[in-house]
Amino acid sequence: MIRIEIPGTGPVNIQNVIFDYNGTIAADGRLLDGVGPAMNRLAQRLDFHVVTADTFGSVRAQLEGVKAEVVLISNQEQDQKKLDVLNHIGPESTMAVGNGVNDALMLKHARLGVAVLGEEGMALPALMSADVMIRHILDLFAFFENPKRLIATLRN
Repeated sequence: MIRIEIPGTGPVNIQNVIFDYNGTIAADGRLLDGVGPAMNRLAQRLDFHVVTADTFGSVRAQLEGVKAEVVLISNQEQDQKKLDVLNHIGPESTMAVGNGVNDALMLKHARLGVAVLGEEGMALPALMSADVMIRHILDLFAFFENPKRLIATLRN
């Protein structure tokens, strides 16, 4: 677990991180450089979940050796299915990370929602549902390594 004290908000305890796959931690079905090692470095403190319809059929091979649970969902009602996974894991201790319209519900209902502006862009509903936006997925891992960055962004 990672505990972050945010002035004006109070303590934020994150145990789980739910990621969308394509557009968030992958592009064109391929895991982005640096993501796997970053997840493995933090796996003793956080539980990682990757929720995807696996458009390119590559998620399991790409995440081989990465300490993350892969949750495959169908192409219908993806937003609701991602929210269901969040609710099963526990939104109060979960950070959700995504970039698409189908990520907006989980971003809104997670303890912290992080919208990622990656190679595939970011849908406006994802941005509007998030607590914070980052320009690249590796910025998220920098938050965990230096929580003062996140504190500076979210303090009131």
